[in-house]
Amino acid sequence: QVQLVESGGGLVQAGGSLRLSCASSSGIFSIPVMGWYRQVPGKQRELVASITSSGTTNYADSVKGRFTISRDNAKNTVYLQMNGLKPEDTAVYYCNAEGRSWGYWGQGTQVTVSS
Repeated sequence: QVQLVESGGGLVQAGGSLRLSCASSSGIFSIPVMGWYRQVPGKQRELVASITSSGTTNYADSVKGRFTISRDNAKNTVYLQMNGLKPEDTAVYYCNAEGRSWGYWGQGTQVTVSS
């Protein structure tokens, strides 16, 4: 079982930056895909960014050029650097670890962007 703990959320003004961290209880070097998702009340959880064990990244169109996902295998941590934040980025951000037939979620961290 994999336990994921997110941190780094908070309140920031539009145009500001935050860095989210996701610490894993298991070595992430062997986890095929690590990702960040977000959810606002009344809407489905959506993929923000993902990174594979080989370093291939994928981003939602809405965050391309502003967000960067990275992983530090030595620290078992995945990061989401968020720059140029917009009010529409306000959501609970969740870390996800995904294998061929399994997946785990963190508890989420709130990001609020004020206009």
